Amino acid sequence: MEDLKLIIMDNFKEVGDKIIDNLGSDCKVDFKTIRFSNGEGKANVDSTIRGKDVYILSDIGNYGITYKMHGKNQRMSPDDHFQDIKRVIASMSGQAKELTVVMPMLYESRQHRKKPKESLDCALALRELENLGVDRIITIDCHDPDVCNAIPTLQFENFFPTNEILKEIIKNENIDDLLVISPDQGAIDRTKNFTDILEVETGIFSKRRDTSRVVNGKNPIIEHVYMGPPVNGKNIIVVDDMIASGGSMLDVGRMLKEQGANEVILVSTFSLFTEGINKFDVANKAGLFDKVYTTNLTYIPDDCKEREWLKVVDCSNKLSTIIKTIHEHKSIKPLKNGRKELDELLEKKRKKPKELSL
Repeated sequence: MEDLKLIIMDNFKEVGDKIIDNLGSDCKVDFKTIRFSNGEGKANVDSTIRGKDVYILSDIGNYGITYKMHGKNQRMSPDDHFQDIKRVIASMSGQAKELTVVMPMLYESRQHRKKPKESLDCALALRELENLGVDRIITIDCHDPDVCNAIPTLQFENFFPTNEILKEIIKNENIDDLLVISPDQGAIDRTKNFTDILEVETGIFSKRRDTSRVVNGKNPIIEHVYMGPPVNGKNIIVVDDMIASGGSMLDVGRMLKEQGANEVILVSTFSLFTEGINKFDVANKAGLFDKVYTTNLTYIPDDCKEREWLKVVDCSNKLSTIIKTIHEHKSIKPLKNGRKELDELLEKKRKKPKELSL
């Protein structure tokens, strides 16, 4: 694949190195992002990319990357990471044959609807990338894929890590008497992916918010109301795209346990723990949930990964396959709908041992 070139931003190096191992070291592009002492930056691409199919991979949520400004360490924000993506694109001066930006966690995707007197930054960012000559956006579990309406003529590919997460759950957890729960109306489609594969029932929580107040950028939740089959004695999987502070998911876990649920497994593609991970330690000890399954598609500090209740699923092979398939102009349908391996795992897991004949 000599025409394939990968630019792995520093914020995605851990996963990116595995992708390079999968696709070949000759795919790697040498580049630098540089910071001046006042915080301004620039980018320089050292490798030849003229006429190549270039993929830029970035984790805009990686707050573990720092730079010096006026002699003080500054953590990089999503805004900083997105600006570096644009710098790298600009440094290539339109030389790439095709240019794809891979952002597993799509920049500014949490604000996905236009409201009066509010900005819609995700749409603005997508338009910026289009104007810079980007041909394709690849993302994972976009909060609302309809934001792609901002770029109707640009390729926008949204994939889910459902299969990768379910493989680990099926291997390691009790999937008998199972029920899959959506923590709110917005997660229904994600929940359906799980229920279709597992062939189990589903339930949903409805959120009632206080629209008169805004706390940390959102209206606080007043009440969760459950609608669905009884949860008593069931093993539960709660599915969402993101854990931010985690208050909503922990509240759902608490209510499920109060209603007699057995094991409660929380699943999120991106686990940010924006108010710290200690509140999850406390909640786990209190029995509000049993496990959290998440991916390595955004930054999780090493000390957080040591928690026994946190299971981080490696999705580097998934991204490698996506990139290889698109680069070779093959159908991506099997990547979105393939479930043969999962069906085999489920059959093996659910198969009852044969009775011994006397």
